Amino acid sequence: MANFIDRRLNGKNKSTLNRQRFIRRYKKQIKEAVSDAINKRSVTDSSSGESISIPQRDISEPTFHQGRGGNREQIHPGNDQFSTGDKIERPKNGQGGGAGDGDASDSGEGQDEFVFSISKDEYLDLLFEDLELPNLQENQLDKLVQMKTHRAGFCSDGMPSNIDIVRSLQGSLARRVAMSAGKKRRLAELEGQLAMELEQPQSDKAAIALLQEDINLLKQQIKNVPFIDNYDLRFRNYEKRPHPTSKAVMFCIMDVSGSMDQATKDMAKRFYILLYQFLTRSYKDIEVVYIRHHTQAKEVDEQEFFYSQETGGTIVSSALKLMNEIIKDRYDAEQWNIYAAQASDGDNWADDTPHCGQILRNKLLKAVRYFAYIEITTRAHQSLWREYEGITQSHKNFAIQHIQGVQDIYPIFRELFKKSRQQQGTA
Repeated sequence: MANFIDRRLNGKNKSTLNRQRFIRRYKKQIKEAVSDAINKRSVTDSSSGESISIPQRDISEPTFHQGRGGNREQIHPGNDQFSTGDKIERPKNGQGGGAGDGDASDSGEGQDEFVFSISKDEYLDLLFEDLELPNLQENQLDKLVQMKTHRAGFCSDGMPSNIDIVRSLQGSLARRVAMSAGKKRRLAELEGQLAMELEQPQSDKAAIALLQEDINLLKQQIKNVPFIDNYDLRFRNYEKRPHPTSKAVMFCIMDVSGSMDQATKDMAKRFYILLYQFLTRSYKDIEVVYIRHHTQAKEVDEQEFFYSQETGGTIVSSALKLMNEIIKDRYDAEQWNIYAAQASDGDNWADDTPHCGQILRNKLLKAVRYFAYIEITTRAHQSLWREYEGITQSHKNFAIQHIQGVQDIYPIFRELFKKSRQQQGTA
């Protein structure tokens, strides 16, 4: 049995490792706090760090101590209510030990919750954990690059959990052989000379004593060679490498008509900012196409998509037509993974709604990997929702969700892009 003793000095990244261990240990509480925090943020403050409060009871360590068992007799000075043999009623839960009938005061001493600040990168990692683009296929290995963790040999420094015992023991064996091989050869020579001296009829006692002294010294030096040392430890090393997957494009379609009030537009912007951060965080070089529409649709840049004040009537099919034209011109479905997310309050001209269904069934859903429709409204569903609801029955790459308030945005976003979602091809 080998005992490994870590005698290394604290490295410069020790606090970072401790921080990562803390996040892993209390990941459930931190993720719940992150989910709650995103609902309280403004549209422009969605990618900074966050301060997480963890209840003291969740981080306190259990303690064991010896209780005072048996029968005890105590004398309480100033007693004017009880006599010897009286039984004192145990205080009820939540009450103090006084004789009054009221509840204990809530202004006494206590402990505040533990406040833990996480950085922007840690916040986004927790926010988008276990999410991915559905139905992503390797059509053409080109632009879209995912970072994947790979083994990268061994290193002499690392976390104790990554220690490689076999490699460490191999290094220990090689070091012990190198440090003791010469001494063992010298020991064998001295032992041979001692044996020859002892075999002689008239041996030199002084020479024998000197030889024994040298032999004992060599044996002690060989024994002092440590079984394992810091130089022997080897740790498994990991590094992130770019992993090309395929070319992908995301279409973001937002209704900016007059029926979309400011609160509804803000919720749509929150959803798209979340989507944009997820795409840029998880995938490298993915293309994003922004389309705003009222009665007319227009391809815009990121700044205009989120901050333009243009408004008007509502014709949803104009945006779907423009998306279909852009796909034909720039994104061959045989080479690109095409995704789309559409946000609207569901209001549309009645005559235009069947036209939207036809464009989706006959054109777009044959080209896209995944199309998500988000309806943001507190009213009853309009004809557009009912039309889209029928499409979900026949097309597995089409999903619809209903957002009523800010608190619904993140749960629905996770529902649309979670990894456990069944990955099925287009119908």
